[in-house]
Amino acid sequence: MDLEQIRLILESECGLQPGKPILAGVSGGPDSLCLVDMLESLGYTLVIAHFNHQLRAQARDDARVVDEFAQKRGIRFVLGSEKVREFAETHNLSLEEAARICRYRFLFSQAEIVGAQAVAVGHNADDQVETVLMHLLRGSGLSGLRGMPFRSLATEWSSNIPLVRPLLGVWRAEILEYCTARQLQPVTDLSNQDTTFYRNRLRLELIPYLNQFNPQVKERIWKMTNVLAADFQVLEGLVETAWRDCFAKSQEGFVSLDRPRLLQQPLGVQRALIRRAIKVLRPDAKDIEFDIIERAVAFIRQPSRSRRADLFQGIEIELQGSCIVLMDVNIHSSNPDWLQLPLNEGISLGEQGSVELENGWSMSCELAQNVGTIPESELRDPQQGWLDADTLNFPLLVRTRRPGDRFQPLGIADHSVKLSDFWINAGLVRQARDRWPLVCSGNEIVWIPGFRPAQVCRITSSTRQMVHLKIFRNL
Repeated sequence: MDLEQIRLILESECGLQPGKPILAGVSGGPDSLCLVDMLESLGYTLVIAHFNHQLRAQARDDARVVDEFAQKRGIRFVLGSEKVREFAETHNLSLEEAARICRYRFLFSQAEIVGAQAVAVGHNADDQVETVLMHLLRGSGLSGLRGMPFRSLATEWSSNIPLVRPLLGVWRAEILEYCTARQLQPVTDLSNQDTTFYRNRLRLELIPYLNQFNPQVKERIWKMTNVLAADFQVLEGLVETAWRDCFAKSQEGFVSLDRPRLLQQPLGVQRALIRRAIKVLRPDAKDIEFDIIERAVAFIRQPSRSRRADLFQGIEIELQGSCIVLMDVNIHSSNPDWLQLPLNEGISLGEQGSVELENGWSMSCELAQNVGTIPESELRDPQQGWLDADTLNFPLLVRTRRPGDRFQPLGIADHSVKLSDFWINAGLVRQARDRWPLVCSGNEIVWIPGFRPAQVCRITSSTRQMVHLKIFRNL
């Protein structure tokens, strides 16, 4: 193994510079000892971090070996520990995923403490091949088939400290030869032979089987990842441009995309934009399956009658006006632009008066004359309601919905509809309905602010006096 080649990778691919410390995750195995030895030989300042998953009887011995290794070299050593099995059970995770989360959470917390320029781990070329095969078998897209990058920034653990993998171009056999030549004595992790773990089955069973078809299968897959990584960069550029074009707005638990512009994008870009929106809501989401993305793309093209659909682990996709909205229902409960009424039994609204709503909105009521002088634009304005005063009982009541509510919208002369059906057809999202204000005369809904007045109180040629209702926002 050429140290100068590793130096180039550290500088050009990993973006590291001598002088500022690097926190190296060291298990005690050959990969991590090789990594530390190389970094030290090339003049980098190191902090060695070891994490005890408390899964094996020999785990304490491994920690002691790594501690002694660090002491002999005069390198600062930090130790972390957690009951990973309990963490997995509590959070309903596989043991492998729980171990990964706990380990990286510890490494990046220590990197923050010591002011490290990066967290370095010993993933090698064999690990890369195994990772890509895992993604392939799970139905990953291009982002998964490109494998792990040499440098990852803005991970789920840190937005400013990168994760670097300097040995991604080095095969495991080369690492073992290096350890022998440098008289490094790595610990042996017997769990690496346990085929109950998915990755171990790939390494010990699938890859040897594939070797029967092509003895260079690992090298072929590794080269493929490099080609796809470059292709992915091209696609990312297109996606970034499309994201700026289609993005409408976002807040915690909420991403909105312009549907007409989204529909103009090529299918591959549509898929990438949906995947990106999901990642905005769930940065730690992994292996977002093909069916999830296809369900979203189908919804964008032809929304369901309800204008919403469940998508992925508590994320819903909805059509709101001309926008496609992805919403995390566990976080997002309201939109600051929604018209909402405080939860109570209702507010009285006299012939001349106003009431305050939430999110800076207010509603006013006043009597008006001269029916024929109202501009057509105001009659059609959903933020204004013009009603025949003689059909109303004052005071009006502004309230939220009740079970069994029905509404006869302007333009429907012979029947009323369920309020829920009206809202579906009008495109009001489900989360906004519970507290949307309704203006009532007695038990009858006479105006739904932002939408339409009722047919029964419409202005006609015989109207003598009008009620002018209006919603407005005090920004």
